[in-house]
Amino acid sequence: QVQFVESGGGSVQPGGSLRLSCAPSGIIFRFSTMGWYRQAPGKQREFVARISTASSTVYADSVKGRFTISRDNAKNTVYLQMNNLKPEDEAVYYCNLFPATSSWGQGTQVTVSS
Repeated sequence: QVQFVESGGGSVQPGGSLRLSCAPSGIIFRFSTMGWYRQAPGKQREFVARISTASSTVYADSVKGRFTISRDNAKNTVYLQMNNLKPEDEAVYYCNLFPATSSWGQGTQVTVSS
């Protein structure tokens, strides 16, 4: 059974940075394209970024130039470095495969507020 465990969220001021981590289980990580997603209150979950097995990356327009997705196959972990955070980035962040499975973790809350 695939499981995702996200961590690293927190509360920051606008312009701040956070680094999220996700350690999935139940998959062969090095063969999996991984994605980050987020869901803000009252909104649908949306795609944020993905990274292929060859570490090629794709980002949502709203985060390009500010967020960086990376992976460490030795640690079976995918990261999301978030810089220059804006209030509109506030959401619960999730990792999953790309395309996403129906199995979602608890996510990690990111709060951006002055």
